[in-house]
Amino acid sequence: MKILVRGANWIGDAVMSIPAMRELRRLFPDDEITLYARPWAEGLFRDADFIDQILTIEARGSNFRDTLFEARRLKKNEHDMAVLFTNSFQSAAVIRLSGIPRRIGYSREGRGVLLSDAIKPPIWKDERHQAFYYLNIIERIEKGFLGSSTVAAGDPVCELAVTDERRRSARSLFADAGVDPMKKIVAFGPGSTNSMAKRWGEAKFAELGQRLQTELGTNIILLGSESETDVSRGVCALADAHFIDLTGKTNLAEATAILSEVDVFVSNDMGLAHVAAAVGTKTIVIFGPTNAAATRPLGDHAEIVRHPVECSPCMLRKCPIDHRCMTRVSADEVFEKVKRAFNAKSQRRKDAKI
Repeated sequence: MKILVRGANWIGDAVMSIPAMRELRRLFPDDEITLYARPWAEGLFRDADFIDQILTIEARGSNFRDTLFEARRLKKNEHDMAVLFTNSFQSAAVIRLSGIPRRIGYSREGRGVLLSDAIKPPIWKDERHQAFYYLNIIERIEKGFLGSSTVAAGDPVCELAVTDERRRSARSLFADAGVDPMKKIVAFGPGSTNSMAKRWGEAKFAELGQRLQTELGTNIILLGSESETDVSRGVCALADAHFIDLTGKTNLAEATAILSEVDVFVSNDMGLAHVAAAVGTKTIVIFGPTNAAATRPLGDHAEIVRHPVECSPCMLRKCPIDHRCMTRVSADEVFEKVKRAFNAKSQRRKDAKI
């Protein structure tokens, strides 16, 4: 059987769908699984062992012409089943027009008629982690196709492989950028592409980075997309220290490899936080207006910093009052967490030598 997975449209969501894709592979070990997703997904999943290939979306829009163009592309591949992790009408229309006979996804945005197996969204969606939202689809597939129920048997595992070759490339990039190889590396993600309210603030990141350099002698690297260059420049301008700003200068594949080679990643609630935790890097994420219970990075490598306030999580993109959920998180507090992460890593190395 040829299975097509319509991947999630955001980086963080894509990482949170990894447990579902791993379960799909476990259930169908000998079938061909193709991830159909936006072009950046190739940089994230190129070393993944739970898919056979990646087919990227070429159309840039979502009008009828773009929908028909993508449907014709898919039709040539003659897939037997499509699994949709997206919720949009347009993504389901592409799959329907491509002629794939089994089309499984959530019945949202009036698209139930486009799916052969429409699943009602679970009532617990905002109460459990997003990974379970995707796993629920695979659970329904298992029951329908195999008559068994083993998918939700354990905690979701979000792990991404990065080859040694890509890690070496990241270290080479460090050398070209002026990173001191004798010092620890802390990377910052000070931006957020879809919400100003999720940002901890330029001054906070500047203060934290300055303390890390002054007291712990660390390299500080800034990462993010091209749309986040302004906030990174603001952080650099406010700090009396030397930061290496790579914001907008790397693609997702390079950023993923970089995150696998740094010692700690400190960020707002953003896609790269999920990537960093998935590649095994200690990740400290500052949460405020968003629901950490549903969208935090998964795994032992991730740690959440959050000060509960009466209006959080509000899910607003711009705070209408004083942004108290974020301003109450101090640079001192995050500094101590980074320091403890360094100490824990050093202790693990000592224990490994015994």
